[in-house]
This record gives sequence, structure tokens and C-alpha cells, in this order.
Amino acid sequence: MLISKLLISAVGKIRKGFRFFFILMMMLGMSSFAQSQELITGMVTSEGDGMPLPGVNVIIQGTSTGTVTDIDGNYSIEASENDVLVFSFLGFKQQEIQVGTQTEINVSLAEDMNALDDVVVVGYGTQRKEDLTSAVSSVDSEDFIQSNVTDAGQLIQGKVAGLSISMPSGDPTASSQIRLRGTSSILGSNTNPLILIDGIPGDLKTVPPEDIKSIDVLKDGSAAAIYGTRGTNGVILITTKRASGAYTNQVDYSVSLSTQQIFNQLDVLSASDYRRQIENGTRDASADAGSSTDWLDEITQTPFTQVHNLTLRGGNNTTNYLATINLRDLEGIFLKSDNTIFTGRVDINHYMFDEKLKINLGIIGRSVNYTTTGDGSSFNGYTYRQALIRNPTEPIKNPDGSWYEVPGNFNYDNPVSRLNESDGENKSQFLRYNAQLTYEPIEDLKLSALGSLSRYNQTRGYAESKDHISNVRGGVNGFVSNGTRETEDRLLELTAQYSKTLMDDHDFNLLAGYSYQENYYRDYYMTNSDFPTDIFTYHNIGLGRRLEEGQAGMGSNTTKTNLIGFFGRLNYNYKDKYLLMGSVRHEAASQLYKTNEPWGTFPAFSAGWRVSEEEFLRNSNIIDNLKLRFGYGVTGIPNQLGFGAVALLGYGQYFYYNDTWVRTLSPSQNPNPDLKWEEKHEYNYGIDFTLFNNIVSGSIDYYNRNVQDLLFDFAVPTPPNLYGTTRANVGEMKNSGLEVMLNINPINKEDFQWSTNVGFSTNSNELVSLSNNLYQTENDYFTTGGTGEPIQTFTHRVRVGDPIGNFYGFKVVDIDDDGRWIYETPSGEIQNYDEFGHSFEDKQVLGNGLPNYYANWNNTFKYKDFDLSITMRGAFDYQILNFERMYLENPTIDNYNRLQSSEDAVFGKTALTSPLEYNSYYIEDGDFWKIDNITLGYNFSEIGKYIKSARVYVSTLNTFTFTGYDGIDPEVNRSGLSPGNDGRDKYPTTRTYTLGFNVSF
Repeated sequence: MLISKLLISAVGKIRKGFRFFFILMMMLGMSSFAQSQELITGMVTSEGDGMPLPGVNVIIQGTSTGTVTDIDGNYSIEASENDVLVFSFLGFKQQEIQVGTQTEINVSLAEDMNALDDVVVVGYGTQRKEDLTSAVSSVDSEDFIQSNVTDAGQLIQGKVAGLSISMPSGDPTASSQIRLRGTSSILGSNTNPLILIDGIPGDLKTVPPEDIKSIDVLKDGSAAAIYGTRGTNGVILITTKRASGAYTNQVDYSVSLSTQQIFNQLDVLSASDYRRQIENGTRDASADAGSSTDWLDEITQTPFTQVHNLTLRGGNNTTNYLATINLRDLEGIFLKSDNTIFTGRVDINHYMFDEKLKINLGIIGRSVNYTTTGDGSSFNGYTYRQALIRNPTEPIKNPDGSWYEVPGNFNYDNPVSRLNESDGENKSQFLRYNAQLTYEPIEDLKLSALGSLSRYNQTRGYAESKDHISNVRGGVNGFVSNGTRETEDRLLELTAQYSKTLMDDHDFNLLAGYSYQENYYRDYYMTNSDFPTDIFTYHNIGLGRRLEEGQAGMGSNTTKTNLIGFFGRLNYNYKDKYLLMGSVRHEAASQLYKTNEPWGTFPAFSAGWRVSEEEFLRNSNIIDNLKLRFGYGVTGIPNQLGFGAVALLGYGQYFYYNDTWVRTLSPSQNPNPDLKWEEKHEYNYGIDFTLFNNIVSGSIDYYNRNVQDLLFDFAVPTPPNLYGTTRANVGEMKNSGLEVMLNINPINKEDFQWSTNVGFSTNSNELVSLSNNLYQTENDYFTTGGTGEPIQTFTHRVRVGDPIGNFYGFKVVDIDDDGRWIYETPSGEIQNYDEFGHSFEDKQVLGNGLPNYYANWNNTFKYKDFDLSITMRGAFDYQILNFERMYLENPTIDNYNRLQSSEDAVFGKTALTSPLEYNSYYIEDGDFWKIDNITLGYNFSEIGKYIKSARVYVSTLNTFTFTGYDGIDPEVNRSGLSPGNDGRDKYPTTRTYTLGFNVSF
């Protein structure tokens, strides 16, 4: 808890200016009325560790006379014998002491666990939770998922209503997938929220999960509008463990050891099944190649993962530091699937000029190294596909030691050969420097300058030998690819905050700031093939003969963007009852260069009424706190293509001249100076409540988002246009939903505590428009998603008036006696296979890949030194296209292996005889309920002379799932415009078992 106390101490120093000037003036004004006063001195310390507490308020009860403790916890105040001194400090229980005859009063404040949740991080600062007027959720490290998680996103999985976090891939290099309050754009941006680590843009893997103190989520527009164009999809504020306060030298070490298994392994036909089918006459005898091979077993392993984290801290109230080292050595369930991440971080504070100036310096360094079995990817999922479809009677190798291959079978490879005849590695380095100067020239005024420089460099190499099946088919001796990538992000933010309390009832906080962000990106790649030897793999790309022939591939790309913003915010609090917030950001981005409106203005307003502070509720025995909130905010999304407003030329067209095809420049973009921001206008209505003496608390939010000026590419005639499409702002989209979070502490005994929380959220979406008077689509829809070969068709339709995520295809309702599909047409007519047209007009909506409802239920039990946490979550009312069933459940396919279910009668009648097809039979309900994380731990107090505390725990992740879905995991990809596609090449999700140990010295 030492970290918590010192973090609170730092926050207290920021907050003390709220009242100090007014208190000082009142002291001067009333001193002449004091009777028989004595100078009282003393020190205020923390009860837990005896450390001095700076910034503690010391006030004479019933008056406005008071002071605050200095950097060493000391105070002095004039008071009379009958006065009562009130000592209060954020995060600690208030204490009252009568002066009497004492002239020295030393106080030890006890930590108030309930108060730790009272401060949340918001845009460019912190705020008391009771003063919030926007939809903001905060999760502290004590409530994080306690397991070997992949990144920061999994720490709060199922912890925030309205925030959907999933891990649809078991790849050790994968990241969490996040959706907050639905889809906000078609072309303008991705769906990920803005992620800030200590105020600096990053991602979920910028710092290790073990290094994070808290995560705050700004959900609605009024909270996120201060970030302008970056805040449309919400904002996630990650606060790391920072240097703070005075420490004795302390060392924290944690280690976790984990293993995994495929969450739900697909059941394909075995060699004995093949031979049984041959005996039954349902498979040709030539299919038996004489061996018995479990192909999935041949490419998988029992992985071992280890995570080590070391934290060092020390210093005093003038200079303090924190340093961490983190090693994550991850193995996946597939061979040659891994990820090694080494991260180091240093955070240093130094105070000068009587604490008026604070200097904070930070460095983060990260090195990542993983094996690649695909060009530009980590593990190539196509190898997993081959393990499923491979004939189990075929051997791995021929008698002469060469790989057993069947080159004539289309897209049919030996998966063991693919792994062994490929070699690749991806290495990257990330380095971030940041510095912040905070200066308080006078009480109530704080000036701050934050600057950061982030650099990322990646080198990648990949090689396929001459015996790789792709080269055997292509008749070339090997393939090699090399590439590099570098990015550089610069950030400068200047802010000024002024806080003032007037007449004890009016609290003001004014923020003004300037922000400049610059991003640079460059990549390069080269490919070559036909090598004289495989010995060098990807380390000597120049040996390939295709380079000599002028047929080697190469390419490069460079982009540079910047974002400039001016922003301001005013918070007002009257008597802790009536709360107002107003903010505005004025911003310009380089993507809107040469447009008529390069600048955008993004206002926000929110208000709150603490009803519980009114006289008619103040003495309620049921309601401890009741607050009503309303917020409105505007955020934006820029066109992601640079120079989107001007005409561009690009390479791409060829013409034949002098017996040679010559590549030439041709138009690649039409001008459109009317391009502007997409704008999201969001209304949020909320209630916060605490009941029954803090036993029950929670919040309810209803939001309505209207995204205007959606970007879309419209087909235009040529001529007069130079290019066939023009990008313009014409569309409109809506999202709305309800979010409920309920926290209950039913048992709080000395030896046993139980806390539980339940969350529920909904989201409904509609594409309102895709046209205006100037730009109109030929149809009110477009198609997206794809089944892949050999079916080769789209999976989704995006249509005006419909929600994003609709599956669109043929609807089947039965099967005839010959094993052929029976269809239902869009008009409701039933037709057999021969009658049905199989055209676009015969397709219809078959479901939707985005859940309408989400829920979670988390429980924490503590019995003496034992603790048990169980997190559960689910998603409901959505569908999944099961690609594995669509391709591997059709018994007409003989040249590939199939699922065991391919032998089942369709609709309980007979075996299927229709060819491969995308239809409603393979679309399943995805509803699920997961017991996601179970962690059981035991906590040791002091052990011997040097160990302050220790903890040992066991944990499981992705533990149990209750669902009717027949695939591996119903938690599939939900990003983009074709959510719900459970692809064939997806790295299977895993169940994780972890043993962990933490110790503090």
C-alpha cells in the first residue's frame, strides 16, 4: 500500500492549492478576534509506515482558519484551548483533536481504503469522483485481472460497462481488441480508443501490465472532447507506477510461470475414420496412404511462458525514483510461435525552489523479438489450416527422407514441411523519452510543459527454402524477403491550470493549453528468389537470380503528419451540489491540407446535480450519495489519407511501346477541397449512486451518438473527373445504448470480506445515410468481407437503414431427399436447389456479427490471508459465420480432411450432396457466458528481517465457456465492417494456467 499512499500524497500536493489562498486570507482577517491563542506545532505522518505527509489540511473546526503541512509533514497554527483541530487528507481518515493545554500535537492518519477510489484521471489532470459530470470509469490495480495477461487491455476485461475487450487470437504477438460504444466510422479511422500512457500517446503494449497502477476510461463525448479528433472512439488513460514521495530503498519482484492449451480443439477425421469410410464405401481406397498421422499434434507443443518483473524505488521528498525491468518470454501452442519482450523504465522526480518547481524525467525502452513463419507476419495461420485438412493416413516424409507432398492438389501442403522449410525473425526496438516541468509560481496556479519523443525501429527477414512447397510448385530455388520500418512521434503540450475557492461555496478550476503532435513513418521492403543455396536464408538477399534479371520486388513508403490544437476547460462547483464543466478544442491536422476548412472546433458541456446534498436527502438512512449527470460533446475524425483535398498522380497504368510494357503516371485521386472532419455528436445521461452506508454503489448511463459527415468513396464519371472515385463527407451513422454498473459489498467482517460487481450494456447501430445532393451512391449499400477460396464471395452488406455487421447470403431451411439444399427467397417463397436462382437478388440478411448485449459479474473473496477472485462475462444476441464448418463439414469434398460432424445427417435427414456454399446453415448464434479468470492467492506478512510481504497464487484465464456455438471460441473478430467471421486461418484461442509469486524487500 506504500505506492498508493505516496501516489495520494502527490495528488494531495496538486489539490492543496484549491483552498490555501482563501484559508490564508481568512486566517489574517480573523486573527485579531482569537482569544488566548497559543502557537501549536506538530508533525502529521502515515499510520502504516510512519512517513511524513505533506499537504495535509489542518483547520480549526467551525472556522475557515487553517494551514497545510509542509514537505516534511510539519505544521504550525495558532489556536485556543477550546479549539478542535481537524486533520484531513485525501486517501486518509479524518481525525479531530482538541487542543487543550497541548502546544505540540503529532498526528498519525490511518489510510481510508474507500477514499482511494475518490480520484480519477481525466483529460489533462485528475478530478474527485464525486465531482465528475461525464461518463468516466476507473479501475485500480487491485481490481485488475490477476493472471498472465497479454497486454493492458486484458487487465480490465469485463470491468467497465460499455467497453468490450476480447482476445480473439492465441498468438503470442496478438493484442486485445477493443470496442467502446459501437462503430463510429466507415473510412475515417479504426475503431480503437485513444490510448495515453501517463498523458503520452501509445498502445496497450507500451508498458508491461505489471507496471500499471490504474486505468481510466473516458467513455462519452463530454469527457473525450478535450482530445478533439483523437477522442472519437473514447480515451483510455493508463497511469503507470510512478516515483513519488519519500521511500526507504525498496525492491519488488514478481514471477509467473504459465502453460496453455487450445481452448476447444476441432474434431477432424482420424486415420481410423478414413479406413472405416473406405470399408463402408464412402471413400475411395486410394485415399489410404498407409500411415497414421495426427497433423495438429505434429505442429503443436506444450508451451512454457515466464514473466519476470523487478521494481526498484527510493529517494526522498526532494528527489525520488522508480525503475522497472520486465522480461516476458512467451511461447505459443504452435511450433515456431513465440515472442520475447524486454522492457525497462525509469521515472525520476526532482523538486526545486521550495517545491514550486517539479521536474519529472522518464525513459521507456522495449525490445521485441519473435519467430516468423510468414512474410510480414508472426505465425502463418495457413499452416494451421493445412493441419486440419491434411489426410491423416499420409506420412510426414517419404522413405528417402524428403517431405511427403501432393503438389497437384490445389492449396494442399504438408504443414510440418511448411514450418521446417521456412525461417524468419522480426526484431524491433522502441524508445520513449519524456520530460515534464510543473511550476507553481503562486498558490492556485500551476504551469506545466510536457514533451516526449518516441522512436520505433523494426527489421524483419523471412526465407523459404527450395524445398518449400510454394517454391516446388513455382519451380524456383527459394524465396527471401527483407524489410525495415521506422516511426517517430513527437509531442509537446503546454498547460496552465488555475484553481480558486470563493466564499467557501464556489470552486473554480480553469485549464488552458496548447498541443503539437508530429508523426513520421517510413518502411522499405525487398523480395528476391531463385537462390543457388539455402544456407544464408534471409541474410544474403542479393544472391537471388531474380535481382540480376530485374524481377526482384521492392517498395518503400514515407508519410509525415502533424496535429495542432488549442484547448480550454472550466469546472465549477457550487456547494458540492451543482457541478458544471465546459470545454473546447480548436484543432487542425495535416490530412486536411488545402481544404476549405482545415480547422475544426470541438465543444463539450456537462452538468451534475448531487441530489444527496440537498436538505431533503442529507439525512437519508438509505441514500448516501445520489448524483444526476448530463453531458454533450463533439469529437472528430480526419481523413486518414494525406493530401486528400488535391489531385494526385501515381504509378499503376501500363502501355505497350516498342515491344515493351512501360509503366506510367496516371491520376490516382480527384481534388475535393470540401473535405472536412467527420464529427461525432454525443449526448450522455447518467446517474451515480451509493446506498446503505456504502454497501451498494453504481452508475447508469444512456448515450446517443450521431456521427455526421461520414467519409465515403463515391463513383464519379470520367470525364469530367480524372479518377473514377472521389472521397467526400456525406454519410451519417447513429449509435445508442444503456450501461449499468452495480457494486455490492455484502460481507465486510474482520476475517471475511466479499465484494461483487455486475455490469450490463447494450448498443444499437444504424447507418442513416450515404448520400447527399452532390454525391449519391448507385445503390444504398455496399458489400464487404470475404469467404476466401474456393467459394469466393462477400459475407456482409452495409446498407442505409441497417446496422453495421449484417451477414448477407442465401437462406436455407431444409434439405431434400437427394441431399440438396432447400431455400427460402427474400419474399418468403420456398424453392428447391434447381428452382433457386443463386443470384445476388436471392440473398438476404442472415444475422449480425455484433452483440447487442454485454454482461459481466465479478467476485472477490478474502478470508484471513487467502483471496479468491472470479471474473465472468458474456455477449448475447449476435451471430457467427463458422468458416470451419462451411469448408470442412461438406462430405462432397474428398481431397481434404473433414470434421467429424461431416458424417452427421443435415437437418436430421441425410448427408449433404450440394457443393461448398456460403449460406445460413453455417451461421450460428454466438451467445456465450465465460468464467474467464479464477485466481486463488495467499498473502504472507513480514518474513524474517528483510521480506516485507509476499504472495503466491494460481490462476486460470479463459477458463470455461457456456455456449451453443460449435467453433473453437465464440469470441471472434468484431472489428471493421465484417464482424463475426470466424476465419479458417485464425490462430486458435487458448486456456492459460499460471503459477505466480510476488515479494517485496
